[in-house]
Amino acid sequence: MDIKDFTAGTLKQGYEYQYFLPEKINHSFFWADKIINELLEKASLRLGELNSFSRFVPDTDMFIRMHIFKEAVISSRIEGTRTNIEEAFIEESDIDPEKRDDWIEVNNYVKAMNSAIHQLSSATSHKREGQTQASW
Repeated sequence: MDIKDFTAGTLKQGYEYQYFLPEKINHSFFWADKIINELLEKASLRLGELNSFSRFVPDTDMFIRMHIFKEAVISSRIEGTRTNIEEAFIEESDIDPEKRDDWIEVNNYVKAMNSAIHQLSSATSHKREGQTQASW
């Protein structure tokens, strides 16, 4: 499928609201624009650099976990929470009651991210086993 012919989805009418229904993306795409190839080559090079950098990190899972918590704290701050990175790692019972709602908000973000990572891993393993659709 030529990427120029791809439509991301359609706007549907529900009861007193509209919603976006995305199209399936299980297509083989091609494009004629050479700039896209150059950008993909640069992205592949950067991913290779990141992969080689990960070999210097002794515990990549901990590294990723720290970044998920950092992202959770920063993203939740947009919504008005005041939890900092140190507080995010403290057990809920050790958080001051007036800060507990913010702590819960940040940790819910972390749980959602971890769930998404798990679902992506599951979908990838299903695809490797010959299944084309994720079960989640």
